Amino acid sequence: MDNTKPKELIEQFWQMMESNDFYAVAQLLHDDFTLEWHQSGERIRGRENFAKLNTAYPAEGKWHFIVNSIVAEADVVVTDVSVTDGVKQDRVITFSTIRDGKIWKQTEFWPEPFEAPEWRAQWVEKI
Repeated sequence: MDNTKPKELIEQFWQMMESNDFYAVAQLLHDDFTLEWHQSGERIRGRENFAKLNTAYPAEGKWHFIVNSIVAEADVVVTDVSVTDGVKQDRVITFSTIRDGKIWKQTEFWPEPFEAPEWRAQWVEKI
């Protein structure tokens, strides 16, 4: 079993994602890895599918990742990460569960920005 702590493993994951070598990143994943995207109703099963999908993703340039925050509790690590390919800019919230020193499961939420409705302007402030 790997002695890497869950938070350190996820920090390493995002650092390796910056390399855009998704087959190298996949080595951090458990044999039974799954990644769920509930917004699109998709599940990626296995490190090979993870690497192939991320390698084939149509990007405008190299992907860059900035970890805005990271919270760890036992074997669960939550990250808030800004992602860009130089054109597209997103923010992803990822819940990662660690098992046997590897990333066993991830659930990601990719929030899409939208214009705030005018009707609630009296109760909010723009940030």
